[in-house]
Amino acid sequence: MLWAVSASAREFHVYFGTYTGAKSRGIYAARLDANTGRLTVPELAAETRNPSFLALHPNRRFLYAVGELSDGAGRRGGAVNAFAVDRTSGRLTFLNQQQSGGAGPCHLAVDHTGRWLLVANYGSGSVAVLPVQPDGSLGAPATVVQHQGSSVNPKRQAGPHAHHVALSPDNRFALVCDLGLDQVLVYQFDAANGALKPHKPPFAAVAAGAGPRHLAFAPNGRFAYVVNELNSTVTAFRWDAEGGLLKDMQTLTTLPAAATADNTCAEVEVHPSGAFVYASNRGHNSLAVFSVDRTSGRLRPTGHQVTGGRTPRHFAIDPTGRWLLAENQDSDSVLVFGVDRASGRLVPTGQKHTVPTPVCCLFVPTATGPRLVAPKHR
Repeated sequence: MLWAVSASAREFHVYFGTYTGAKSRGIYAARLDANTGRLTVPELAAETRNPSFLALHPNRRFLYAVGELSDGAGRRGGAVNAFAVDRTSGRLTFLNQQQSGGAGPCHLAVDHTGRWLLVANYGSGSVAVLPVQPDGSLGAPATVVQHQGSSVNPKRQAGPHAHHVALSPDNRFALVCDLGLDQVLVYQFDAANGALKPHKPPFAAVAAGAGPRHLAFAPNGRFAYVVNELNSTVTAFRWDAEGGLLKDMQTLTTLPAAATADNTCAEVEVHPSGAFVYASNRGHNSLAVFSVDRTSGRLRPTGHQVTGGRTPRHFAIDPTGRWLLAENQDSDSVLVFGVDRASGRLVPTGQKHTVPTPVCCLFVPTATGPRLVAPKHR
């Protein structure tokens, strides 16, 4: 969900998901002063295995992390971990762990009611829905949907690979990017029972071999943007909220014309103003910047910003729209950029922090920070 700031911006806890191993031990945390852009030195907040993606409960009291594993707690399949958030100190307290309903969970999202957690399992190509208990802990999966099929890339698309799940702004639909199928699947979401039902039509297709990875809705809820990992493109869709339909408008490269490096895309985000879209390039090690036509939702390339490290798997814009944090997975670094609100251009601040194998970033307002409210969609 995209949030709007309803008070003057002050301070956010910033949580970093990582791949654990020789360098990382779990989730790291820092504080961002949104008035100045100053980020404190990140420190370990919770020990957990491979918390490669994080999600926040709408009440901001609970944080969820995938355990991107082939097995979780000795059981077959990946894991999902629940934590309580102390918004004063930033401390995370472990609540419980559940199976993710498949192997290799890589993305998760809490529905807008806060009653359900949806998980995309890359390894098995499945989507699961877990109940969220009143205390923030998780129940066992209530629904598991297994994808079927393949696409044209024999190395990466021999089977389904669910990579991202997002709820529509009205919470009526769940959209799942499946890299292995070259489809964005659309499910009717039953928020009363946590059920998923294939919609008609059941998916929107991207180009064969594109590999849709992540999706971001525009703040007005009228457009959605999908970053395609394998062919380094972004596809702009018009979202028909009433019919639950994605209508393809255009596809653009994320790379400059002279780029020669092997590249895959990773993340896409829409600026809180809705005026700009950003996408990350792993290989070219840059962020592509696009301006958005507010009427049509179509994109226009405006430039690139190097991320100051290798393999920007993820980046995130703070809720005020003033700052962007780029996480460079293979150089163990997080850099802070200012965002020019007129042009969307990214301005290096000179801040560079060490976070081991960072692959996700999540902002949580501190107890004394700004109050956030869900935006109204037209």
